[in-house]
Amino acid sequence: MSSISTTPARAATPPAPSTRPPKLPSLTGLRFFAALLVFFFHSSLMDSPIPPNNPINPFADSGVAGFYETLFSKSGYLGVSFFFVLSGFVLAWAARPGERVTAFLRRRLMKIFPNHLVVAALALALFAGTAVSGVGDWLPNLLLIHTFFPQPGINLSINPPSWSLSSELLFYVAFPLLIVLIRKIADKRLWTWAGLMVVGMVGVQLVTQFLIPATPKSAITPISDMQFWFGYLFPPGRLFEFALGILLARIVASGRWPRVIGIRVSLVLAVIGYGAALVLPFQYGFAVATIVPVGALICSVAGADVAGRRTGLRGRVMQLLGEVSFAFYLVQGITVFYLRSLLGQSTYSVPVAILVIIGFFSVSLLAGWLLHRYIEMPAMRRFSCSRKRPTTKPAAHTAAPAGAPSAGTPSAGTPDADRTDAVLVGAGS
Repeated sequence: MSSISTTPARAATPPAPSTRPPKLPSLTGLRFFAALLVFFFHSSLMDSPIPPNNPINPFADSGVAGFYETLFSKSGYLGVSFFFVLSGFVLAWAARPGERVTAFLRRRLMKIFPNHLVVAALALALFAGTAVSGVGDWLPNLLLIHTFFPQPGINLSINPPSWSLSSELLFYVAFPLLIVLIRKIADKRLWTWAGLMVVGMVGVQLVTQFLIPATPKSAITPISDMQFWFGYLFPPGRLFEFALGILLARIVASGRWPRVIGIRVSLVLAVIGYGAALVLPFQYGFAVATIVPVGALICSVAGADVAGRRTGLRGRVMQLLGEVSFAFYLVQGITVFYLRSLLGQSTYSVPVAILVIIGFFSVSLLAGWLLHRYIEMPAMRRFSCSRKRPTTKPAAHTAAPAGAPSAGTPSAGTPDADRTDAVLVGAGS
């Protein structure tokens, strides 16, 4: 990410009431780096989420293996938190009046379900009875309600990375209500409400730490299965990040993002937050330690796009990688976990292990592109577009605080929410 502009972001100028919001292509490019963090997390695991929980980490040298695992032990959690906040931000930024809730939900469902079902079918075929043991395990997964169940055999069934789609589905259902409520908040109170979302996230982890049973211990984390489920997988607890993203979109659009917090400062905050995640109690590394850097990075990159500054993220290659990132994430349950299982418990010298990781990455990226090109894009074109134009003309933003995004349809001139906000990604695999 060295090509990213380090010029501090100026406060974004709110779009004129009658115009579409500015495009934010750099956020699309940034998505790939978040998805890449999840890949490194998955490839560094010493305990696979799929029984018998054998190591994924390919290094034979215990010191190198331990360093690799420790270095990326929080990167997946950082990536997933980034995508949850980004979902709220982009949906709010692109939202316009004039579309029915049913049309909005149809678009969102067509974004996630075709990819999910195809990968789930492949996982069921490849893992056979390893990933699931009965209809009670796989049916909730196919319906994307599996993380409402505390049992690991259900909430991480079939394709473990798909756990995050259950949260995304809740976000989409909640968005039409949340955006209406958040639009009613006065500009001067936006920061207060953003702070309350962070407080809510801390509250979830305090409950996890002190009120959720700490035994029996999880097979894949240092806390219990119940604590991991409630603190990380349970969708209602992740709503705070999604709502924070909506609030941050309003903060940027209303010109209230501090100009001194640019991309360089955000990256420094990210390093500090990541370091804190490594030393704080385990559950605070899920999102709490890094939530401020995540929000700052999204807002500063968005502000750079609004101001027309170079970021190094708007080129054709970065846009393609960003668009493929959802599928790239989703296939990792097969391309990393399954391919590693074919190698048994073999470990390798450092040069060979690096080649193994490069191989996992290459196969994951290729499989992600194929899924995006031949499943995701055709499904979106075929089923997500409304056959009729909205009967209500796009209204000026006079009903909301100046520059605040309003509910409804992403316009053609905005960062396409169908490409930019899903995902995904998850780490708790």
